[in-house]
Amino acid sequence: MEPVAITGLGVLCCLGSGTDVFWRGLATARPAPAPVGDPHARMPLPICYAVPDGAVPDRPDHLGGLPLGRASRMAVAAARQALADARLTGMAGAPYAIVVGTGMGDSGLHEQHRCDSPPDGKELGPVFVVGSALGDALGWTGPCISVSNACSAGGFALTVAADLIRAGEADVALAGGADAYSRVALACFNRLGAIDPLRCRPFDARRRGTVFAEGAAMLVLESALHAERRGALPPTAWLLGDGWSCDAHHPTAPEPQGQQIRRAMRAAIEGSGSDADAIGCVIPHGTGTALNDVVESRALHAVIGPRCARLPLYSLKALVGHTGGAAGALAAVTGALIARRRAVPPNAPLDEPDPDCPVWLPDGGPTPLTGRHVLVNAYAFGGNNVSFVLAGGDPR
Repeated sequence: MEPVAITGLGVLCCLGSGTDVFWRGLATARPAPAPVGDPHARMPLPICYAVPDGAVPDRPDHLGGLPLGRASRMAVAAARQALADARLTGMAGAPYAIVVGTGMGDSGLHEQHRCDSPPDGKELGPVFVVGSALGDALGWTGPCISVSNACSAGGFALTVAADLIRAGEADVALAGGADAYSRVALACFNRLGAIDPLRCRPFDARRRGTVFAEGAAMLVLESALHAERRGALPPTAWLLGDGWSCDAHHPTAPEPQGQQIRRAMRAAIEGSGSDADAIGCVIPHGTGTALNDVVESRALHAVIGPRCARLPLYSLKALVGHTGGAAGALAAVTGALIARRRAVPPNAPLDEPDPDCPVWLPDGGPTPLTGRHVLVNAYAFGGNNVSFVLAGGDPR
């Protein structure tokens, strides 16, 4: 695959706003989920890793005369950070692309409306307006695509944007994901018995499920030629290869042998023009659910081989929770920072390592990145799998 330059990053999550705050938090913070503060969240475990209120901007609050919710506002804020980082501000009217992933969109706005006031059918717009909100805020006139295949949406959005660039449909693309608190989503996972009562604990023997979180992450992608012409090389990182697959197995459970997630990883590594020996770190999907962590651990060993036992993994959701449709995009920002800084932040310590998940999660301090490449995985209900490979330096 042709390498695609990543020239700008933006992020909001429970750690705060901005990549500097985010990176420091990955190394030092140990946040815990808190009650959501929603009086209508009548469920056993109404907990979430929320974005601090002060980090979520009040504007834009409307689109076409209709109110915008928290997810859209977070997406716009992360986008503006990424564009400032890429030195691409003031580009209204440019034929650039937008591809954004979201699991629930602005559904929280609708949920609040139905409880706080009589629904009259006139005050609210569609739920999935995050992409439209970005297009309106930036004034870009290229393709604007919304991806909503659950928890891998942000990862798919990134790779769809890369495909648009490789195909010559756009020189620049803004890609990422955003999701905010949703009472319906949290209630559904409570009904499934898939919420951990303490915190998100991927690969821990005592894990009880995942814990949802709010977040938004955006990345600016460019063709190498466009980035070079405007003096944006070397970029923050490169997207070298990616792979998609579908389990075609079950609405919620992963295929137990992990055949299709292995296929996605292998396609991403092959597309990067290298092999598994070049992988220096993996950011797993790692949700903390019982079966998913075991299947992913075994798949990693099958793809990477014996070296997997000493290959550092960075368990992002143990720090920031599961941000749904934004999860793959937050992992991409994390992977780009790791590739640029050549170091893997310390993991949150496990209470008790799971012998069925024989992976290495170094927690004593930063771990040097010995291989050039970072492999990122994102999976979702419906068996929607995406993997991609990031690198620093110059892949050419």
